[in-house]
Amino acid sequence: MLEKEKLIKEAENAIIWISNYVEKTGAKGVVVGNSGGKDSATVIAMATKALGKEKVFTVAMPCNSINTDLEDAELVAKTFEVPILEVDLSKTYNELENTINSSLSVIELNKDSKINTKPRLRMTTLYAIAQTLGYLVIGTGNLCEAMVGYTTKWGDSASDFNPIANFTVDEVLAIGEYLGVPDKIIHKAPNDGLGGQTDEEKMGVTYKQIAEYIETGKTDEDAMKNIKRRNKISKHKREPVPTYKFERTKFLD
Repeated sequence: MLEKEKLIKEAENAIIWISNYVEKTGAKGVVVGNSGGKDSATVIAMATKALGKEKVFTVAMPCNSINTDLEDAELVAKTFEVPILEVDLSKTYNELENTINSSLSVIELNKDSKINTKPRLRMTTLYAIAQTLGYLVIGTGNLCEAMVGYTTKWGDSASDFNPIANFTVDEVLAIGEYLGVPDKIIHKAPNDGLGGQTDEEKMGVTYKQIAEYIETGKTDEDAMKNIKRRNKISKHKREPVPTYKFERTKFLD
């Protein structure tokens, strides 16, 4: 983890970067998926400081989720005095799942495909709202998640820009605490609200171990094997979409 003084400096630089990026694109503000978790809360805090609360629009998107997630999202919105729109995607998701399953006929969607469909629906919702408002979708994924591929491709990993992508979980927590994110959110066990388990239970490795590996190249032996395996199989999530290229005219960038 970065030393506190350097971390605060980088957080303030990231806040300036948010302001500059939004101004450069000509967007009117940002839309944030407000899950009630540490990452989205910290990004909301950064965005309000960078742009002003009137240019930050948050969206809670329960999808067969537990009620405490929505309560926490409302707490975050209240703390930073930003609007929160609730878009319940449960019915939409259920209808989509039933439609696909009935079309497939002989097979049903498996557990992982069901879980990953939800963040993709959420990102579709965020982009629909952002385009309507003339806003950008600001990302909320951290470095530890990206390192092991604990993201959904074209779901929570998608955004127009992301101010916390190069901060570890502990660094995000420290930034959130510095910016006034409520203690309840800071100390909440990280979970995606989708599978009934915490992030660390699903991964079989702790965020502390992931951060340690990022910073030193080593950690507990079993954890290191897990991290390396996850990093390898999720490489495609961190790279641009492969495209076939061939020689043609040079008029395009």
